[in-house]
Amino acid sequence: MDIYYMDRKTGEKKKEVVAGDRLIRWMYETKRGNGFLEMMIKKKVFSSFYGGLQDLPISKKKIKAFIKELDIDMNEAEIQDLSSYRTFNDFFVRRLKKEARIVSEAKEALISPADGRMLVYENIDIKKLIQVKGQEYSMGELIQNTELAQQYEGGVCIIVRLNPSDYHRFHFPDEGIPEAAVRIKGDYYSVNPIALRKKARIYCQNKREITLFQSENFDDILMLEVGATCVGSIIQTYISKKRVAKGEEKGYFKFGGSTVILFLKPDTVKIDEDILNYTKEGLETKVNMGERIGFGKTS
Repeated sequence: MDIYYMDRKTGEKKKEVVAGDRLIRWMYETKRGNGFLEMMIKKKVFSSFYGGLQDLPISKKKIKAFIKELDIDMNEAEIQDLSSYRTFNDFFVRRLKKEARIVSEAKEALISPADGRMLVYENIDIKKLIQVKGQEYSMGELIQNTELAQQYEGGVCIIVRLNPSDYHRFHFPDEGIPEAAVRIKGDYYSVNPIALRKKARIYCQNKREITLFQSENFDDILMLEVGATCVGSIIQTYISKKRVAKGEEKGYFKFGGSTVILFLKPDTVKIDEDILNYTKEGLETKVNMGERIGFGKTS
């Protein structure tokens, strides 16, 4: 089954280019591949090893082919000279020009924390969060804190899936004060929709980091970064308890597709209708970091 998403700017339905598509399908759709997945690929040792290879100087040789395969626009990058990147991971976590991502400055605007493909669910049941149609998981298990999860009953869940072609730094969706990230150990399943359809509760099984963010305009937001196959590391670059500006960098993922999840409390935000409508149709919406995805209900 092909993967499609909605281009928010053009309103077009587009087919996603999946890096390693054949390998992903073999691992998640065949008995032999699934055995290899469970025995080796989902383990930390594999992702750490593979991620480590992307930090070796020899890895830079695959940058050019990667850009071509996934049609990456290098005009957005701060550094466009490929020879300037020391390793593949150096390229993968590249920074963008400031003008490449315009942060919506309106006080009432909630912005996307990352580039990626977005699904949003309102009035959530924290015991039955949606992974994909027919598969659910609980927020309490996801964050391993049932008491805290209760505060988000009836609230909003925002999922941003980063394709390997995307800009892989993530940012704060509002101004405010972040607490220190809580790290939860786990596996390294893919977060590609192919995998999400085949493996239950992937977000609850994978390695993840959780930050309580005391936002200025949207109450306390829970921010989660979920690791995935071949993600060598989740790197937090912010300083806990130090006030941050909207759009300020929070951290980055090393090589691999990954996911950022936000939870907002009830009556704090109204999500833009186009994103909600596409989600109801089962389609992700392509968004960029900094663009408005909703606004405060009190504004």
